[in-house]
Amino acid sequence: MKVYEVGAQKGPDSLRLVDRPEPKAAAGQAVVRIKANAINFRDVMVLNGWYGPAKPETLVPFSDGAGEVVSVGEGVTRVKPGDRVTISFFSRWIEGPFGPQYFGSDLGGGSDGTLADMGVYPADALVKIPDTWTFEEAACLPCAGVTAWNAIVEAGKAKAGDTVLLIGTGGVSIFGVQIAKALGLKSVITSSSDDKLARAKTLGADAGVNYKTNADWPKAVLEATGGKGADIVVETAGPGNLDKSFAAAAFNGRIGLIGGFEQAKTPPNVMPLVGKNLNLRGITVGSRKMLEDLIAALVKSNQKPVIDKVVHFADAKEAYTHMQSQKHLGKIVIKH
Repeated sequence: MKVYEVGAQKGPDSLRLVDRPEPKAAAGQAVVRIKANAINFRDVMVLNGWYGPAKPETLVPFSDGAGEVVSVGEGVTRVKPGDRVTISFFSRWIEGPFGPQYFGSDLGGGSDGTLADMGVYPADALVKIPDTWTFEEAACLPCAGVTAWNAIVEAGKAKAGDTVLLIGTGGVSIFGVQIAKALGLKSVITSSSDDKLARAKTLGADAGVNYKTNADWPKAVLEATGGKGADIVVETAGPGNLDKSFAAAAFNGRIGLIGGFEQAKTPPNVMPLVGKNLNLRGITVGSRKMLEDLIAALVKSNQKPVIDKVVHFADAKEAYTHMQSQKHLGKIVIKH
């Protein structure tokens, strides 16, 4: 079977396609024939050597994938051959709070990921996908979708009447718009592109703010929320953007810090955390239970993941270069 490896991790040219024997399912495992993958900025970071220590060159990248169960090992009753599934980001985190016991089970980082013809995973990490969804749609969920769900619903403790602020129009933010819509919440999204803001509004965003043409964009967020600010902020830009997220947040707001793209040149002024009684929380994707809850919410609200572009498995490098161009809105998918 064909498998991609991260190689020397010096950029997209490090990605290498190799042959490996087909995997066999041990007790508690299932073999999945991967039909589609979705890329996240984390995958770009890994391939460029920006994601912690260097990984083994033989690491299979990508956390996100969906496919069909081929075989199962002894004791597996959760899935059976022929089931259509996606795979939870942390293959050992089923439910409950995050803990150190889940380190190393993050696909495409601590353990082999999904950018392969086939893979073997703990059967408990698999989640059946809706019959009406394509593999390409289902592959979009495990990292970006669950991260947004955690930031808004679990850590964000969303409640009726809340407004969610999404930073940028990447995969997490677009899922944030959809989750807000599914839960009956309002959402405000930022972008440097008026075209992307217009499209986000067609997906359910209530307001859009161009941070490139509006230097004081937190003020615009306050105006869009009647002076109150955002109850939940999904901070995908990183620590360097926290001062502005604090300014855009409502009193008693909850801020989920996800991205590390924009590092802080100077420490953020944390006094607004006190002055506004804000809650700043780190978000580390989420559990299988969150993935299941996300799928249920999208199905109930008649929504599907938003796909920006689909490339073929043989052209996987194109997914990386398109992601780095930042021209996308929604998910970039690889089809097998």
